[in-house]
Parts: sequence; C-alpha cells; structure tokens
Amino acid sequence: MNTTSGFRPGLFAGKHVAITGAGRGIGAAIAEYLVRDGATVFAHLGRDGNQSHWHFPAGGDDQKNLTTCCGDLSDEAEAKAMAEKAMDALDHVDILINNAGTMLGRVPASKMTAAHYRQVSDLNAQSVVVVTTGLLPALQKATSQAAIVNVTSISANTGGSPGSSIYSAAKGFVSTYTRSLATELAGDNIRVNAISPGTIDTDFHQRYSTKEKLARTAANTPLGRLGTAEDCVSACLFLAAPEMSGYITGQIIGINGGIAF
Repeated sequence: MNTTSGFRPGLFAGKHVAITGAGRGIGAAIAEYLVRDGATVFAHLGRDGNQSHWHFPAGGDDQKNLTTCCGDLSDEAEAKAMAEKAMDALDHVDILINNAGTMLGRVPASKMTAAHYRQVSDLNAQSVVVVTTGLLPALQKATSQAAIVNVTSISANTGGSPGSSIYSAAKGFVSTYTRSLATELAGDNIRVNAISPGTIDTDFHQRYSTKEKLARTAANTPLGRLGTAEDCVSACLFLAAPEMSGYITGQIIGINGGIAF
C-alpha cells in the first residue's frame, strides 16, 4: 500500500533533513522517500550502519545527497557525536526526525535490572533530548519554518503489553517532551509534533511479538490489519512539510488502524 503517492513530487527537494534510526523499518522508509524526493539527508543507520533494508543499493546515483553514520545512541557521547556530524554535513536543518528506538527485549517487571532500564530509557528517551539539543542551532538556521517529528508509540498511552514497561514509559516521555518543546520552540519558528505508531508490520514485531499475538492484534483492529511502514511515512511527511501542516504543533498523531485507548 503506497500511501505516499499523493504527495507532490519534489515537495522536499532542497530540504536538509536529519533522521535517526534509518537503517530499517519506519526510519528506512522515511529516509528513502526523502532521498528520492530530492532532500539532502543525513541518516543515522543504527549501531552497525546496516543499509540493507533500503530499496536501492548503497552508493547509487539516488544517494548523491545522502550522508550516513552509525552509532549507539543509548551512549550519550555517541548521540552528541552524531548530532555534530549532522551539523557538519548539513550546515542548517529544516527537518529533524527522531526515530531511533527499540524495546531491546521483553523483560518482566520481576526481572528488571538497572542495566536494562538505563539502556532502554537512554536509547528511547535520552537520545531524543541529546540529538534535539545538539541540532537546535541548525534548526534555528532553517531557511523557512523548521519541523521536528518525534516517533513515540501507542504503548505510551496503553502501557504496552507484558515485558515492555520501560519502553512504554520512555515513549511516554517522548510524547510529553514533544508537547513541551512545541510551546518552547514556537518563537524560533520550529514546529514539534510526533507520530505514534500502533502495531506496524516491521521486523520490530517480528523480533518482539509472536505470530499469534500479531494475528490477534490485526483481528481486533477496526481497519482489520496491521500497519505498514508506508502508513507511518505519510503521516511523518505531512507533519514535516509546512505547506501541509504549518499551523500544527504539539500534536501526537496516532497511526493504529482505529484502536481506541
């Protein structure tokens, strides 16, 4: 399902974009669209820099305006270094997409360790703050209205399923941080919004959810299916483009097929 086909070609041409967590899933789909549309993109591909989930080969002509890096954003120093590299590559930033994050395993509350808590919260919450703070000077230099789009989760509202308590809490932090920044940065002509995916059919849930669980979720979703990465791309692009959402800030858009909470 190509939900991005309705966007005017070239809408993002010439825009400078920084995106984290672009090595696979939702992040890869967003970054690939922006590169193909003519944006100059700095993409953090994850800890190992794997670009194999993209639909065009690394180093191809499609990627002449693409710079990539890798790094563990749960490490504050590496998150700061990523922001500095993006500043060097882009000069100014029109769009920042904070997508990096994952569950790092389902851990029951009775087996929670301080190490797991720190790693999950540092990756999903702290990295958003560190990268955003590091790139604020570049966002303030944007050629027009700048946009930050954070990626939170439906579990920020529902609490998630068993074993995901810290991940869900970290995503709740991202949602609140989004609303707070929207007010604080409005005077700098920077809009801040977030997308909140439900259960999206990417390798995230292939790793952390059983086939039976995914089948039950699809059956209980009003639209009768799981989401796709493309569903998230279209919502993110809408929030990133001032031509379409220039008077929208501080909002969390749910992409969950109609699940109420």
